This record gives sequence, C-alpha cells and structure tokens, in this order.
Amino acid sequence: MPIEEKLESAKKQMEQDFKIALIKKNMTQAELADLLNLSRSQVNKAIKGGTNKSDVEVRKKIYKFLGME
Repeated sequence: MPIEEKLESAKKQMEQDFKIALIKKNMTQAELADLLNLSRSQVNKAIKGGTNKSDVEVRKKIYKFLGME
C-alpha cells in the first residue's frame, strides 16, 4: 500500500475514533469546541487530521479532554 493511502487510512481511523469518543460522552463537536474555548472549525479540522502545528495542539487538547491519551 503506498504511503499516501496509509496516511489517508490513518486519518480516517483517527476521525472515527474521535467520533466514537464523542458519542460515548453524548457530545457534539460544537459542544466540545465550546467547552475547550475553541472554534467549531478548529475542532473539525483537528478531528479530520489537519497537519499544521495548531491542529496538532488542538488534537492533544481533545485527546486529553475525551480521555483518549
């Protein structure tokens, strides 16, 4: 499998993991964004696998908040 396909697969798996964690907490992305004092677009971009530094930092906050560490 080419590296691009592996990366895309990993991003999709990460997104699924976040969505499952949100469902378990009975929470929406909008609610998560409000609780973390972030914009909805920041949360969405991080969950979808954004790669810039701010996306990674937001993802770390989400991991911690949802107990995914």
